[in-house]
Amino acid sequence: MINVRIINTSSHPLPAYATAGSSGMDLRASITSPIQLQPLERSLVPTGLFIELPIGYEAQVRPRSGLAIKQGITCLNTPGTIDADYRGEIKVILINLSNEEQTIMPGDRIAQMVVQQVEQVSWVEVESLSSTERNAGGFGHTGKS
Repeated sequence: MINVRIINTSSHPLPAYATAGSSGMDLRASITSPIQLQPLERSLVPTGLFIELPIGYEAQVRPRSGLAIKQGITCLNTPGTIDADYRGEIKVILINLSNEEQTIMPGDRIAQMVVQQVEQVSWVEVESLSSTERNAGGFGHTGKS
């Protein structure tokens, strides 16, 4: 477990794991009035949260499955990456993929955040790469079953 510094300017509790096996923590809408999302409309929704991740970590913002299946609302730019050196407010890009207007209420759980360790790479330029069974096969190369 790592310690992460956080500022919460919202009136909502800090993100927390719902169960001992949870990977993500819910993010809530820090808004003063409801947001009406028309079909295919998108909105940048603030959370009121600011974090200071240690170098070597990132936070990923991901959709909530219940919001997606029940209301057709999901996140764009998914997963959204919050870099260790970002200090601005965490905001979530939501889109309504349903055929009906959907409402985001103050305090609604709008996304989940997963904090993970990441590695940076050092490129090594070469003339060729090793062969594999797959090689250059991609996009559907292995079939449906």
